[in-house]
Amino acid sequence: MRPRNTPPAGSAGTATADDTEFRALLDRLSDKATADYYNPFTTFDWPPTIPADGLWMSPELLSVHGTELMDELGPDRIQALCRWESINFYSLNVHGIRELLIEVTRRIHTPGFELPSEFFHHFIGEENDHMWFFATFCLKYADKIYPDKSVRLPEAPRDPDIENFLVFARILIFEQIVDHYNVQLAADRRLHATIRHINRLHHQDESRHIAFGRRLVQLLWERLLDSGLDEATRLELRSYLGRYITTSMESFYNPAVYRDAGLANGFALRRRLLAHPARQAAHAKALHKTTDFLHRIGVFDARH
Repeated sequence: MRPRNTPPAGSAGTATADDTEFRALLDRLSDKATADYYNPFTTFDWPPTIPADGLWMSPELLSVHGTELMDELGPDRIQALCRWESINFYSLNVHGIRELLIEVTRRIHTPGFELPSEFFHHFIGEENDHMWFFATFCLKYADKIYPDKSVRLPEAPRDPDIENFLVFARILIFEQIVDHYNVQLAADRRLHATIRHINRLHHQDESRHIAFGRRLVQLLWERLLDSGLDEATRLELRSYLGRYITTSMESFYNPAVYRDAGLANGFALRRRLLAHPARQAAHAKALHKTTDFLHRIGVFDARH
């Protein structure tokens, strides 16, 4: 591994070309965050209700889309599934944002993160706003947030450099998956204006977070390679992130959602859907930006 006296990405040590480029990116993103700033507590004009007889989710994003079950469900059941899968999606955002806020807050203004700490302030503030408006939507229109039932992966390696890389890789993966949904939901004119507004604002902010995350993850990975990362550890990191991606996609298949939408045998339905070729193709579409990036920087290889 890299010797302990080698400055990590964005450290206060001797400036490198990477640090100069990274600083310029951070300055641009911080300026854009300031220009795009909005107060979430005054931005939203929450209607008393969202009509239950309309679509709350694009049907093309449903966990049953492309399967035989989609063809078997009538319009009323499709609308119910759209409603509860949308609540599941926003609930996943609440839980995912809580985790990333904890991890970023642990690192702000700490050794090794001197350069990005100014941008971290924008990041933390915006993510807190996102968690608030996603939670508000769930509680106001569904009276609940689905609990976090995600499978907990084994603890990441305790080497701080590896831990930092995995933390920000997980954050990037989470944000890019969510953004895939945000873009489609924001553009779908079949959806209520409030739903489109939430997803449009989230995408606006996440586009900056993703640009930042991609560069930081690449720098952290390159520094790990420069430190002499051995092949066994590289395989372990690939396997860990592969499992994280799998569990992230599986969280969209929630038996409680199927129950609330009036579908029987939710756990069996989940297993059936996860094994369906059409759903595997949908996962590949949702993940292509993430997997392309991880292949490009060398984290994944041809086997992934």
